[in-house]
Amino acid sequence: MMNQAKVQRYPALLQCLIPFMSWLPQQSTRSLRADVLAGMTGAVLVVPQGVAYALLAGLPPEYGLYTAIIPTILAALFGSSRQMVSGPTAALSIALFATLQPLAEAGSAEFVALVLTLTFLTGLFQLLLGLARLGGLVNLVSHAVVTGFTAGAALIIATSQLPYALGLGPLESSGFLELWPALLERLDDIRPSAVLIAGFTLAVCLAFRRWLPRWPGMLLALAGASILAAWLDPQGLDIQRISAVPAGLPPLSTPIFSLDILRLLIPGAIALGLLGLVEAAAISRAMAARTGQRLNSDQEFIGQGLSNLGGAFFSGYVSSGSFTRSGLNASAGAQSPLAAVMAALFLVPLVLLAAPLLHHMPMPAMAGMLLLVAANLVDRHSIREALTVSRAETTVLLITFACTLLLALEFAIYFGVLASFAFYLLRTMRPPVVACELAQAPEAIRQAVEEHNCSVVRIDGSLYFGACDGIARRLEGHDRPNLVILAEGINFIDISGLHLLQRQAGICRDRGGRLYLSGTKGDVLSRLRRAGVLESDRFTVITL
Repeated sequence: MMNQAKVQRYPALLQCLIPFMSWLPQQSTRSLRADVLAGMTGAVLVVPQGVAYALLAGLPPEYGLYTAIIPTILAALFGSSRQMVSGPTAALSIALFATLQPLAEAGSAEFVALVLTLTFLTGLFQLLLGLARLGGLVNLVSHAVVTGFTAGAALIIATSQLPYALGLGPLESSGFLELWPALLERLDDIRPSAVLIAGFTLAVCLAFRRWLPRWPGMLLALAGASILAAWLDPQGLDIQRISAVPAGLPPLSTPIFSLDILRLLIPGAIALGLLGLVEAAAISRAMAARTGQRLNSDQEFIGQGLSNLGGAFFSGYVSSGSFTRSGLNASAGAQSPLAAVMAALFLVPLVLLAAPLLHHMPMPAMAGMLLLVAANLVDRHSIREALTVSRAETTVLLITFACTLLLALEFAIYFGVLASFAFYLLRTMRPPVVACELAQAPEAIRQAVEEHNCSVVRIDGSLYFGACDGIARRLEGHDRPNLVILAEGINFIDISGLHLLQRQAGICRDRGGRLYLSGTKGDVLSRLRRAGVLESDRFTVITL
């Protein structure tokens, strides 16, 4: 029996260690061709996105390209989703910048070292969650929290890029609110040429999305903007360009393993890890809904953790699933995670050949593209849905949105999760206690009690310590000797709930009546028996 148990555990262990063996041997010539074509399309798209997101994170532009190579391969090989593509994302980039901005100057060697360390800690946190089989933990971050956070991040992205779109260059500010006064003070310095280039890039991207969605519109828009900038400012004096990007493979890197630095970065790593897992889970579920694939959340956690751990040692920063590239990957006909691997491999020659050309790319063009990215981050449908369906979801969304703008981004997620828990607890603390007619009770109850001496209520919620006080107050209004509780909606009862029923049974006894329970579920009934309540002469309960 012991040997048989070991044999049963080995497949699960192998699935965890080498999950890509479940799909790699199934590759056919047709699926391989589809994955190669999808990978080529993804490699072209990630070039402008990677550069833009790296600048958004306060890093040199090549780090965005590095993040789309090793982390993408590891996430594809060790994750669960067959069509999701991981790499740099807008939300994580702005969250990373906001987390580390108070600690070091953006783009400096110290900042880069902190980024690598934070990426390492984020990956370690995600990997530990996956190994502990806590894949369901991502469900604690509600959809309203994600919607509010991404909307706030989108506004921060747009605000941070306005100075570049207007030709003002970087402004000294320590946050979202501080940037606006500095921006308003320099409105007279706006450069029309920069506004023209930003508007041109934005218009071309929108045109390609509208009429030629399968074309690499972002890349072509940036190429056209570079030509326009060269014509308007051939000397490069008025229009700021991206700094030189070195051509080469991702260099090896080492995080800082100082205890002081690790303690400083752990809170941000937990927040970024949760945000990355929520992004990956949302994308993988959307992809699985189209294909019918069964996902393994724990394996996806492991894949995301390994991708960030590997990225920390190959000059990558915090990565997760990408909405844009995953959607393009699926629409391009990707059949397996090999498409994401091929996209990363095809990116290598692009980095070697195209990196020197990025120096001619104007910053206003990147700003225009990032303004479009920011607009795409706002989930308008989910916002309208929350506003029309649920006040609680609306409140959670607004709290998270406000905290994103006013506080450090990791605290915005924490406050959003706490707000979600608070509303959930409020709902469970006030379960409905509905007065019913005796005719709604089972026949045995109607035969056991007299109609004029009986009150009937239905409790739709668990009897636990947080809800007992509210339920007791609702039961006080029923002053007849007999009380019938329709208990089909009671899924759980704790010691406080047992005491509540004992007190109510005593009240009914003093009035010369009884307490009746109808439709009691097995778990609740078992707890009543184990507590000795049903055998108590003081607690006169009839279960039907």
